[in-house]
This record gives sequence, C-alpha cells and structure tokens, in this order.
Amino acid sequence: MDKKSITNDIAYIGVNDHDIDLFEGQFSVPNGMSYNSYAIMDYKVAIVDAVDNRFADQWLNNIRLELKGRRPDYLIISHMEPDHSGSIMDFVRAYPAILLVGNDKTFEMLDNMFPNNHANSRIIVKDGDTLDLGEHILKFIYAPMVHWPEVMFTYDQKEGVLFTADAFGKFGALDIDEDWDKEARRYYYGIVGKFGKPVLLALNKISNLDIKAICPLHGPVLLTSLDYYISRYEKWANYEADQDGVLIVVCSAYGSTMKVCNKLRELMEEDYKSVKVIDLLRCDMSDAVAKAFKYKKLVLASITYNGDMFPPMKKFIDALCDRNYQNRSVGFIQNGSWAPNSARAMQDKLKDLKDIKILPTVTVKSSVYNDKELRTLAEALKD
Repeated sequence: MDKKSITNDIAYIGVNDHDIDLFEGQFSVPNGMSYNSYAIMDYKVAIVDAVDNRFADQWLNNIRLELKGRRPDYLIISHMEPDHSGSIMDFVRAYPAILLVGNDKTFEMLDNMFPNNHANSRIIVKDGDTLDLGEHILKFIYAPMVHWPEVMFTYDQKEGVLFTADAFGKFGALDIDEDWDKEARRYYYGIVGKFGKPVLLALNKISNLDIKAICPLHGPVLLTSLDYYISRYEKWANYEADQDGVLIVVCSAYGSTMKVCNKLRELMEEDYKSVKVIDLLRCDMSDAVAKAFKYKKLVLASITYNGDMFPPMKKFIDALCDRNYQNRSVGFIQNGSWAPNSARAMQDKLKDLKDIKILPTVTVKSSVYNDKELRTLAEALKD
C-alpha cells in the first residue's frame, strides 16, 4: 500500500514481512505478510495495534515519523495473537506513560504472554464503551471468536473507519499487487473458517454502522466496494459456495486414479464449465481447502492405502471437518488393486458434517472402471 494516509487524521503505520515462508508455521505465503497498525491523530493520539516483534524497531520508527515529535496517549489492542502483540512491550518501553486499552480477556492474555510486564496503566473497556480522543470518538465492539476470544473491533465515529482485527484480512504483503478474493478466501478458511457463527454475530453488530473504510490487521485497507467485501464474509460465514462448480480432489500414486478424474472432468465439461481437478499430492493444502469451500460440489478421489484412504486425503478431509464443512454435495472415486475401501473411509469421515449430500461412488481396480458408474456420478453432479 503506497498511500499511508487513510483519512486526514488516520494513517497506516504497519510493516511488510518478506522473510516469512509459512504463516503460523503451516500456510505458504509466497508474497509475504503485512502486520497492520494505525495512528489516529487528535487532541489525544491513539495507536491501533502493534506488530510482530521481529519488526518492532521498524514499527516504532514508523510511529516516530508519523507523530513528528508527539507522543501517543493510547495503544488499542484488538487482538493478542503474537503477530500483533509481540512488540507491545517494546512500545511500552519506548512510551512508558502509555495507556493500554483492551478488555478483560485482552489483559489476561497480556499477563500470560508477558508475565513480568510493567504495563500497569490500563483502560479496561466493555462492549459498546467509547474513548474520546477530542474530535474522534472510538466505539469498541466485541467480536469474540473471530477468531480468538478477546477480539474486538474499533469504530471511529467521526471518520466511519472500522478497525476489524483479523477479520477481512488476507495473506500477502502490501507492496505486492494481487487478487483480494483468492488470498482473502484462503486466509479466511485457513484462519477463521471454523467460526462462522461468531463471524455472523460480529457482522450483525456492525450492520447499522456508516462504514467508509475497513482497516484489518492483515492485507489492504478497504476503501471502496465495501458492500462487496462484507457480502463475501457473509457468504463465507454461512458456508455458502461462491460458485456452482465442481472440484475434483485426487490422490493418485501411479496415475490411474488421475486418469479417471480427468475423464470425469471431460464428461462434466460438456454441460458444466466450472470443473477443476486438483492433485492433492502436489498442491498447497490451504489452497485446496479454500477451493473446496469455493465450489458447490466436491469429488474425493483416493487410492486405498493400508485398508484406508491415502494419508494426504485424510489430512485434507480432517481440515474440512475442522472448519465445519457443510452444505455441499460430495461424490467419491476409490481405487484399489484387490480391496478398494477408500470411499467407505472417506464417507465415514464426513458422516457427522451438516447438510452433506452423498453422491454415487466410482470404483477403480488398478486402471479398470465401469464407464456407467462414472457417467452416473457425472449426472448426479449436474443435478
């Protein structure tokens, strides 16, 4: 993000991280990450959120440059995850008169994370409380379990700017131009996806606000088309598909199962344009999970391995279950040279999920399969 000014009084003071390869040790981030922080300039100065401790010096320098000799009065803590809270004590040492603003759970976590901290100057806020900076009145909106229990949003009533913690975030640093939907969807289903109900509750709480900008803790500040971004979150939190397409996720050790999946794709593409095949053994797992939520229909195709499904397929389905995968139609392709059993194992994994429609199974023995079974599955997917 080249432009640092969000409004005349609100500035971006965050940092970009291009050293990171795996976010949270599991999500590939080839374009890095941003750790966002903001300064609200008024009679009193409020800093909204800190950054990862590896970038504390850069962040503190950004603050000094923005404040031009002024000293901040408040640090508002929206979220205590270490990529945002890691530099709080550096900030306190730089500005020992600072007042930290958070809720009860915020400070419980702060004391656990920094047990010897000397930050005794605290303002504990409740849901709906306000903080007067002069012309800017900040309203605090609890958003628990989006995606930690202490999370809260901050709404600047003067400017209509909503600070949303990890909500509306995405993977990728801000000096890289990339599609918002793809990386925001992958971020949402990787980080927040389990918590659809809390997200909907938070969206309902902000539904009557006059929002002119959304400032998340990762990814770009959203200044236009806000209805679009909010509608994305509503759809994702309701576990609705983005498009009525078919995703075929395949584990194929020697290529035979992949050939059957490609044949299914050909059968589907005659009447169904949006059909995608993913080789689960050679793709980013978080991308595969995000695509499973993107499409309305899913085909799981796996060889039989030790009487079960192939281990990467088990990991993939576990990831779907952990995120409350629901409201989808799922078909199956199983392969086994002498005792095909992966379909049963995959179906067992899905049995407790909500609103999952089980479609027909195609059985492959090495490279031989029943063409009628495959066409039956194709027709079921078109319904």
